[in-house]
Amino acid sequence: MPFEKPKAKIQSIVNALSGVYDEREATNMANLLLSHFYGLDRMAIILNDEFSLVEGSEKGLAKSIDELNQHKPIQHIIGSVEFYGCELLVDERALIPRPETEELVDWIVTVNTVEAPSIVDIGTGTGCIPIALKKAIPNAQVAAVDISEEALTLAQANAKQNGVEVDFRHLDILENNFPFDLLDIVVSNPPYIPESDKAEMSSNVLSFEPHLALFVENHDPLIFYRRIAELAFLHLKIGGMLYFEIHERFGEEMIKLVEEIGFTKVLLKKDLQGKDRMLQAQKYSK
Repeated sequence: MPFEKPKAKIQSIVNALSGVYDEREATNMANLLLSHFYGLDRMAIILNDEFSLVEGSEKGLAKSIDELNQHKPIQHIIGSVEFYGCELLVDERALIPRPETEELVDWIVTVNTVEAPSIVDIGTGTGCIPIALKKAIPNAQVAAVDISEEALTLAQANAKQNGVEVDFRHLDILENNFPFDLLDIVVSNPPYIPESDKAEMSSNVLSFEPHLALFVENHDPLIFYRRIAELAFLHLKIGGMLYFEIHERFGEEMIKLVEEIGFTKVLLKKDLQGKDRMLQAQKYSK
């Protein structure tokens, strides 16, 4: 059985991906692939000890490199992603959780003062937000809704994998009644990318992630935010909190939108890239 050193293997993978990805991206992907196919952790790579090139793993690696060069997301190839201390299954049924959404979850966890909050996540996708919140706030009563039954099936599998209970429900918030009341927290990362922005997006997103969860009509890009804010104002307790992940271009419009509905103490928060990507608002009056 042939052997190879991790750093040499990483370099060969980086070379194979160099036509599509820059060196930093390709190196990160190579590390993930070595961990996935050969079980090599970061320390094994640093020590650079020889490892055996198992035939089945070599075939899987070669296939994965081909898929990456066709812009398939590395998360779909590996089949999972780390999110705020959770291991989540990911595939074409839902959006891949992003770092900005981890920042939103961390904001909620950090400022929450309710010992056992009632929380609803709207447009849950993989279930990343409610699962992470339930793990971080074990006494919370957490529910989540989505229009996609396929996404809900994935979210339920993720909740089971992470050992938490979340009340998942199939719901079209534009059409159906909202079956929750007296909530402490409503959170959502709804579709917010105008159709006109498609041309600027990478092919791995356009080809492999559900457009239903990404795009909104150009004439009303805040349609889901408006509806969710209206529902939240009706169903939150006095003092309850609304949290959104938002498009970086719509910060001022979002402040105006939630204030017109009746929310107060509205805050915009920048992500680690310095972009306005999160909003918090509080319900103070009926």
